[in-house]
Amino acid sequence: MLDWGLFAAIGTIWGSSFLFIAIGLDAFEPGLITWLRVAMVTATLWLVPAARAPMDREDRARLLALSLLWVAVPFTLFPLAQQWITSGLTGLLNGALPIFATTIGAVMLHRLPGRAQATGLVVGFAGVAAIALPSLAAGSNEALGVLLVLAAVSCYGVAINIAAPITQRYGSLPVMARMLGLAAIWTAPFGLVGLASSSFAWDSLAAIVALGALGTGLAFVLMGRLVARVGSSRASFATYLIPVVALALGAIFLDETVRALSILGIALVIAGALLASRKERGA
Repeated sequence: MLDWGLFAAIGTIWGSSFLFIAIGLDAFEPGLITWLRVAMVTATLWLVPAARAPMDREDRARLLALSLLWVAVPFTLFPLAQQWITSGLTGLLNGALPIFATTIGAVMLHRLPGRAQATGLVVGFAGVAAIALPSLAAGSNEALGVLLVLAAVSCYGVAINIAAPITQRYGSLPVMARMLGLAAIWTAPFGLVGLASSSFAWDSLAAIVALGALGTGLAFVLMGRLVARVGSSRASFATYLIPVVALALGAIFLDETVRALSILGIALVIAGALLASRKERGA
């Protein structure tokens, strides 16, 4: 029951993150959004005693990799991408994380997928193509936005496989506090550059505060706990809710249109991910 609750909470929180980014972009530059969301939650996490628990030096390389691949790079790419594509489309593409995580995990473990799993990956990537192709054909700016999101999701796919053993060893709080602290350093230069060309609006500030507290803080802690409980591939299935929530919120609050091909695409992605997650005899 706890696992299902974690799945639902993570999917809902992360699905709303793209709406918060879109509202933040009304006043703030992309780099400032990234830095503010990371810095705010880092400062909060380090106030929690459990987050300051010691970690072995041998895990520093993993923490460095996670700070880049799970936070600094994708968190920078998402606001950049949403300058040219809608929050709903961003959420749809982010829903392909299970496909990317399973594929990258198989490569990292040097393990060939079985027949059903391979079929699932093919179906899943066909769904990604169905979501992305209309935007790729629409023009250079929209195509660039799609490519940036796919690059961010690829980073997540690597990071979630790296995160499983380290969060199982230490728990989610110490890992997340150090990972986010490092990411706050990496994203600071881009944030300071964005500060000079940003304006101010209370609704944008409130959106970024919510993005930091929920989408970066609470959701990452919950995701770390879920990865430790069920493993990286199964934990990534929490992203099934992301496109549904992102599409709904974008349509309700931002009057975004939904393409029929995108709906078909996310259905293929989910079907493919379900097939790819099956355990096969001899795998």
